[in-house]
Amino acid sequence: MNKEELYNQGMELFAQDKLDEAIAAYQRALEEDANYADALHALAMSYAQLGRLDDAIAAGKRLIEAAPDDELAYTSLSIFYQQKGMIAEAEQVGAQARTLGWKRQLQEKKDREKS
Repeated sequence: MNKEELYNQGMELFAQDKLDEAIAAYQRALEEDANYADALHALAMSYAQLGRLDDAIAAGKRLIEAAPDDELAYTSLSIFYQQKGMIAEAEQVGAQARTLGWKRQLQEKKDREKS
């Protein structure tokens, strides 16, 4: 199976609440491509769903390294920090998400004005 097939398999398992099996599928996808953002995000969400917040945070940090412009990555990491009671970290990462959102909105506005 390629990384997309493994990711899709993981998503199906996640939907069936087979979280440990979903995690294994995402990890196999990441063996093929360590920076596969979709698999990293799904892995982080699966860990969070299981209450494995340290693992969710670690996967969230890897996701931000792989996709530094992904607002959702920062938002998810902020939520994991909040769930763990790490409020200062949550606020810092949440601010980064908002900054990325503003930059995206400004770029979209500029793009519309050009057309």
